[in-house]
Amino acid sequence: MKRLLLIALVAVVLSACSSRTGHLTGVLGRPVYNPQIPMGMIYIPAGAYQMGENDGDVPFLHQTRPRTVSIQAFYMDQTEISNNEYRQFVHWVRDSIAMDKIYFGMEEDEEAERFINYRDMYFDEGALEYVEYDMSDREINREIFSLNWDRRFYYDDPDLVPLLADMYYPQPQRFYKRREFDTRKLMFRYYWIDYVEAARRGRINITPNGYDNQGNKLVNEHRELETPPHPFTGEPQGQDLDLSNGINKIGGNNGIRGHANRQRFIIDEIINVYPDTLCWVRDFTYSFHDPMTNMYFWHPAYDNYPVVGVTWVQAKAFSVWRTQLLNSWLQAMGDIYVQDFRLPTEAEWERASRGDLAMSQYPWGGPYIRNESGCFLGNFKPMRGRYFEDGGFHTVKVFSYNPNGWGLYCMAGNVAEWCETAYDESMYEFSHDLNTEYRYNAMDWDPPSMKRKVIRGGSWKDIGYYLRNATRTYEYQDTAKSYVGYRNVATHLGRGGRAFEKEGNEELRSDIQLR
Repeated sequence: MKRLLLIALVAVVLSACSSRTGHLTGVLGRPVYNPQIPMGMIYIPAGAYQMGENDGDVPFLHQTRPRTVSIQAFYMDQTEISNNEYRQFVHWVRDSIAMDKIYFGMEEDEEAERFINYRDMYFDEGALEYVEYDMSDREINREIFSLNWDRRFYYDDPDLVPLLADMYYPQPQRFYKRREFDTRKLMFRYYWIDYVEAARRGRINITPNGYDNQGNKLVNEHRELETPPHPFTGEPQGQDLDLSNGINKIGGNNGIRGHANRQRFIIDEIINVYPDTLCWVRDFTYSFHDPMTNMYFWHPAYDNYPVVGVTWVQAKAFSVWRTQLLNSWLQAMGDIYVQDFRLPTEAEWERASRGDLAMSQYPWGGPYIRNESGCFLGNFKPMRGRYFEDGGFHTVKVFSYNPNGWGLYCMAGNVAEWCETAYDESMYEFSHDLNTEYRYNAMDWDPPSMKRKVIRGGSWKDIGYYLRNATRTYEYQDTAKSYVGYRNVATHLGRGGRAFEKEGNEELRSDIQLR
């Protein structure tokens, strides 16, 4: 009898553990997400504010007419990206190139195994089966296996010096025979998705001359498209798009373009990551800046100073690398991905700069640029050019002066900051009031006016007008300046209320209770 009762009890317990209820329960076993503020960032809650000039358009540019906009919650770096932080990116690119060379140059398989992460089997897409790896076929293996970052190596290792020799300047180009890395070879390959193009609707139109409306050439009568080679690498950009039955079987012209080949929207780019250290000399005529060019980026004395000489494109590449660095670690820890790091939109930057102060003229409030003791509140060009009057000369450390209401340092002065937004004088007239933004992915052949990107905040060489929250200006995306840096943002996952500690509470059935 006791045995029957025990069996019945076990059956009841097992039935209670079953996930099959017949009711709408959602996917069971999903991980609970508790948001965490990324290291070095500040949480900016969602909200609306008055964007644009609110104290008169001093030069009568008519570019920043005030308007109310609403912005999603996001995280922003507390300081500008420093030389030391950007140097981590440069060193990662350098070391990955070195490990590639070590791996391909190794003669003994046992030595090469130290620099790769491998599995006993891998899936061969051509054979549609799992096969054992073969260490002798190095090119195929490098496509399959990732570099092992847990293995240390040293550039002065006698066994590795011959393999890494071409990473350094050749003998005729060396200064006093110094063995220095050739920074021209620090190339970073990265990917991003063009969501705007992917979201466009309607079928691709085929013209009588054999091209579609995106410049892809028809290669046969079955209406297959040959994608043009990548402008940087010359390699094909993806599989041919089969249009034998049309892109959309249902929906006609309302279907999403190109969903038959998602790879068309994954953009593959290669860029040199080393900052343009000569910008200090190039930016100023009849001015002595050789010491800054010589020491500013690499010397420890400037570790905590903002990185400069970085183009808008390099800042974007850094953001992609930073995203993959964090998400790879989260995946290894068994956690789930977070939103990508990126450059702030112009509207996000201004909301962060205002420090939750309505109608404020400067990040610290205003309308004055000095505190009650008569000290300047930012690093800029005061008093007809007496640069040192504010305590700085060129740039200063990224945590200098007092933070604004959100806790962000140097939102005005020090270095101007790249924004994601493309610059257009009339953007305030046509942009949406919800997450206001305007983007344009300029091509190499576009005119300079199409390559303008917004910079905000003013810099150490600018007058006080450019330190205002609403002042907007631009630089060209492919130029590097000694007075332009950047900081990253990441969109918050969730409602975005003011009380961040309540953002992850799963016991509440409604986010509205989070007030």
